Amino acid sequence: MIGVQLGELLDAPLPGVDEALDLVAGFDDALVHGFARLGEDRAMALSALAGALAATPLGVRAGEAAEKIIAGSATDEHLTTLAGGRTALFGAVHDALLTRLDTALGRTRVAWEESPSTTAPSADNLLSGCRSWLNELAITGWRGVGHDLVSAADQTIEALLAVPDLRRQAVLLDGLAAELRASSPVGTMDRLPARRWADLWTRALLLSRPGGGHSGSEPSGSVSGRLLILGVDVHEHGTAVQIQVHGILESAGTPPRLVRASVAAPKVDTIVGPALWRLLHRYPVLLGALAEQRSLDITDMPLLNSGDLVWHDDRAGAGEPADPFATARVLLAGALAPAVPPLDRHPVRISEPVLVEGYTTATEGGAVTLDLGGHILAVDVDRLPTCGPLTPELVAASTACLGLIRWDGGWTLQPLAVQATVKRKPVTAHNGDWALGPTDPKVVKAEAKAGDAVAVLRERAGRLLRR
Repeated sequence: MIGVQLGELLDAPLPGVDEALDLVAGFDDALVHGFARLGEDRAMALSALAGALAATPLGVRAGEAAEKIIAGSATDEHLTTLAGGRTALFGAVHDALLTRLDTALGRTRVAWEESPSTTAPSADNLLSGCRSWLNELAITGWRGVGHDLVSAADQTIEALLAVPDLRRQAVLLDGLAAELRASSPVGTMDRLPARRWADLWTRALLLSRPGGGHSGSEPSGSVSGRLLILGVDVHEHGTAVQIQVHGILESAGTPPRLVRASVAAPKVDTIVGPALWRLLHRYPVLLGALAEQRSLDITDMPLLNSGDLVWHDDRAGAGEPADPFATARVLLAGALAPAVPPLDRHPVRISEPVLVEGYTTATEGGAVTLDLGGHILAVDVDRLPTCGPLTPELVAASTACLGLIRWDGGWTLQPLAVQATVKRKPVTAHNGDWALGPTDPKVVKAEAKAGDAVAVLRERAGRLLRR
């Protein structure tokens, strides 16, 4: 059944998506070269973006903003208006794609409800400093960015990090500055991550407006009940690791609903593979549930409007064994999906859990695809984490896959767990199987030979602190 549903999703492209993305690409190209040096083609790109918004509430303001920027008299308000227009275009593409996905899966989704702003008025001066630096980036363009311009943000970022309510903006701004610093002088680069930097710039600018940093980050209340885990998505960076657990929450008085729970820890780039789990030692209950495939009984756990649990390990207790594949077969089709916060309405942020069965696989040049009765779905094996047992070969041998449907120029499936037949024996593997340590004897032996990098670094850090 799921193959037929996803086949409907893959059959026909959505009208207007390519045109909207072309408008965004024109805006992003203008950011590459800077709004101070637009030229005729890039000026036309800004006018086209504003024209696409003519029938929306942003229409008049977007048209005026484009005219002023083209004339060389850009202000904070003009830049923010066009950033909002770019976000609105992505939001429209996101909504069209997600509606198509929900329709194909028969999935019901909660409507978004806006919460009042909680940003303190005293923070306005710090947010103004953010906007000032971001505006300078836009006027200069990525090609003109050097160390001096990047360093101009340091004082603002430091001040933002000192205010807990502004930590979200601070981390985003710090991340953008770090990428620009590592790439400076940007003018010498052959290729730029134009879409990524434009995404970061746009989000940072909108979050830096008074009241802009709250959307999606407020608890809608506390929840209690049974959390049935579907799988875990591992996000690894040179300086941090985050796991995002996808599950179904059964709570008294409400229908089963899809939720996420994320925890993170800092790291260094030498810590990779199964050692990553040891960085998350402060969450033993969550890690135990992943490794042992157990449900979790949670009590008074904060739940954000976005469907994300604010994880407190001391408010969770290990429950009964719960097979994620059985959970998906029984509950996933009817689980209520969470609303999407406005600033998260971007196509690449679509990440919906699904169970796919009854397919055949094909492998070519390292790429794995699933044949769903004549409909071909690409498998994103590049997202398989190094800290778990899943491999492209195991995915290629699978007969059932729990994964996340994503969109990045096309639909793909990111595996979280598979059921396969290897050497005529049934095998089940999950990303979180090694959360309490690897279970593959070969991996255990390799780790023992290499030594415990986390323990060594902790011991060295302890020495430094004792001096």
